[in-house]
Amino acid sequence: MPVVTRLKERRPSVALESTIYAFGLPYPKNVELGWKLARTIAATGAEAKTFAVIDGDLKVGLSDEELDRISRGDAAGVLKLNASDLGPAMALGMTGATTVSATMALAAGAKVRVFATGGIGGVHRGAKETFDESQDLTALARYPVAVVSAGAKAILDLGATLERLETLGVPVIGFRTTQTGFPAFYTRESGLPLALSVDDVPTLARVLRAHWRIHPNVGVLIANPIPAEHALDKAVVDEAIEVALREAAAKGVRGKGLTPFLLRRLDEHTEGRSVEANVALAENNAHLGGELAVALARMQADLDPEEKTQS
Repeated sequence: MPVVTRLKERRPSVALESTIYAFGLPYPKNVELGWKLARTIAATGAEAKTFAVIDGDLKVGLSDEELDRISRGDAAGVLKLNASDLGPAMALGMTGATTVSATMALAAGAKVRVFATGGIGGVHRGAKETFDESQDLTALARYPVAVVSAGAKAILDLGATLERLETLGVPVIGFRTTQTGFPAFYTRESGLPLALSVDDVPTLARVLRAHWRIHPNVGVLIANPIPAEHALDKAVVDEAIEVALREAAAKGVRGKGLTPFLLRRLDEHTEGRSVEANVALAENNAHLGGELAVALARMQADLDPEEKTQS
């Protein structure tokens, strides 16, 4: 019997962030991606839950009109909300798109265990001088959510990001990766080692369940490489990033505005190929997220009553 039928109202859910629509892709490709991700997750038997704050109201799932408004980004006065911004934004009646950290906080509160995104934030290049690190890292150490992503965004210092995750006690689990296969967002491998990798969704679900029995309040990063047919050439990506970083430094762009600026410049430098790759990897992560949510729900449904009270 299908899991969604057995669980009835408790249909498995997959959290989605909204910054990818507001600041990650150009309009209207971002709106089209929202529809595509919802369909992709639905096809697995799960349900997409996109988080955002609109006029101070917390939204768990967006209407077509709300998705369109969020997708207009700066032009519609949409803010970029980290976890620490949520309370003030709601109290002041603001409208904002949720980052990975904000979405993790909200997903944990809504008891949604799986979150599919493009790539997490992390330690920025030059962080020794700027101390620029994303709240995504501390959110992973604080909220019991499995984040499915194509690694961390390629514009970051990936080695330092992995070191920080290790320090914070956050497991990084590759899905069908090689030993040096921590994904680099647009490319399948970064050359950085991964100690853990699994090849099927049921095993991944068992790993998560075991992790949360020991560390019930710590998230997990699931590194899911971009499909090979959509991966970009590493040399092209590295060159485009270096150019974009120099431009950002010359213009004094930093903080919350840095990632959107770099992604826009990457799109221009790669003549739109980075956007196509971004869409492909987001869809790939949504599919895995949906399958994982269903697998976790199946495990929960099969527990006896005593085990359920302990989980």
